[in-house]
Parts: sequence; C-alpha cells; structure tokens
Amino acid sequence: MSLTSDPPLARTSVEPDDYGALKVVPVRHPWRWVAVTVTAVLLAQFVHGLATNSGWEWEVFAEFFTAEVILKAVWVTLQLTFYGTALGFALGIVLAFMRLSASPFLKAVSFAYIWAFRSIPLIVQLLFWFNLAYLYKELEFGIPFGPGFFSFDTMGLVGAMSAAVLGLALHQAAYAAEIVRGGVLSVDSGQLEAAAALGIPRLRQIRRIVLPQAMRSILPNAANEVISLFKGTSIVSVMAIGELFYQVQVIYGRNGRVVPLLMVATAWYILLTTALSVLQYYVERHFAKGSAR
Repeated sequence: MSLTSDPPLARTSVEPDDYGALKVVPVRHPWRWVAVTVTAVLLAQFVHGLATNSGWEWEVFAEFFTAEVILKAVWVTLQLTFYGTALGFALGIVLAFMRLSASPFLKAVSFAYIWAFRSIPLIVQLLFWFNLAYLYKELEFGIPFGPGFFSFDTMGLVGAMSAAVLGLALHQAAYAAEIVRGGVLSVDSGQLEAAAALGIPRLRQIRRIVLPQAMRSILPNAANEVISLFKGTSIVSVMAIGELFYQVQVIYGRNGRVVPLLMVATAWYILLTTALSVLQYYVERHFAKGSAR
C-alpha cells in the first residue's frame, strides 16, 4: 500500500511578492470639497458684508462696547447668572435626592415641584414674584389658622433684583434636579452595593463614589443649562432691571441706533458664553480622569 499526499490547494488570488510596489490611491471625496468651497464663499460674503455695509455702524459699536453703562449691565447679568445657578443647583441637588429616596412622600413633593416649575413659563414666575405684595400685603407668623405672633410688610421684602434671582433660581432648580438625577442613575448600582458591603457610610458613598462618576454625565447638561440661564437673563428686562439687554434697549430707544447696539449685546453674549465653554472644557477634563476618551 502506498501513501499519497493530497495536492496543495490552488491559490484563489494572485498575491504580489513585493507589497511596496503597490500603488496606494487615496479615497476621493469630491462632494466634501464642494461643501467646503460653498461654505467658504458664503462666509467670505458674510464677512465682506460686515466690513462694507454702513448699516452696521461699527463706530457706534466701538463707542458703546466698553461704555460704563454697558459694563455695569454686564456685571448685573453675571450676578443674575451666578446667583440663579448657585441657588438653583443647590436646591436641584436636594430635589434630585428626594426623588431618588425610598420615601413616597419625598418623591411626591419633588415630583410635584419639578412638574409645576417646568410647566409654568419663566416670565410668568418672574412677574408673580415681582407682584407678590399685590397678593400678600403682609406675612404673618404664628399658629396656623390661629393668632399671629409677628408680621412684616411685603412691599419692601421682594424687590426687582431679589424677585429676579428668586424666579431664576426656582425655575433652574427644576431642571437641575432632573440633570442630577439622571447623572446619579448613570452610575452602576453594583458599586453602591459593594461600598455598602464594605461598611462605607451612605453619605460618603454619595460624596466619594457616586458624585465623582455622575459628574461626567451631569457636567455637559449642567453647562448647557448655565449658558441658557446666562442668555435667559434677558427676560428680566420686563421687570426694568438694568441687565445687558435692557440697557441696550434703553440706549437704542434714545439714539435710534438699533443694529449697532444689538451687536454690542450680541458680542458680549458671545464673549462670555465662550468663556463659560472654555471653563466647561477644563472642568470636564478634570472629572474625566481615568476614563477612556
């Protein structure tokens, strides 16, 4: 008996001996270059219009961009943004953990607050707080439905600025609560179970385990809310508060230079929003340590 070996399998394709001899042809993207060209032409036309159209009145823009009244208005806008953000997120964190608690009562209270303040338009809330003295001329403290011990007048209690801060903060808290709640829910529950098994206190679990990880998903949405609040402060102009947009309206109401004054407000909004975006980038990078990007 003779042993025979199977014939070698035939090559299905011809393989070159020298791969270096192959000609590498890059992928063509003709429509990409068309889009780039069209965008560049439109951008050039827009810039040319900004430079040559006398209707922009750049000399008026330069005159008022750093005017004292505008700088004071920018400072008021920043104050409204800071106080609204700080108080809103402080209350929002409380509401978020109330919503996540095991207590049906705390859940119901948190849900009702979020539902109410997200349903009512911000301008209505601001006007309500501004006209609080119309509804309640004085506030009295004492036994419910019984005699009062002391009271005070509400006319001077809530001024325009305090009403604006109160309205912005309460409105912001409803959205901040949902942002924080979503971030906490994004953390794997198994980590909390492991921490509880190790005997780590509940408050420390939240502070050292949950929040550092939740911040990765909280920060982008929170930054968007802060930027929206910063631009949304213009709505308090209905209360005659001297923030940026209100002062711009007052100035162009006097001199009739509407477009350049609107560009002053636009430039300041763009400048400060860019600064907030840069700050957001570095804060996100800090909390992204140890994660793949």
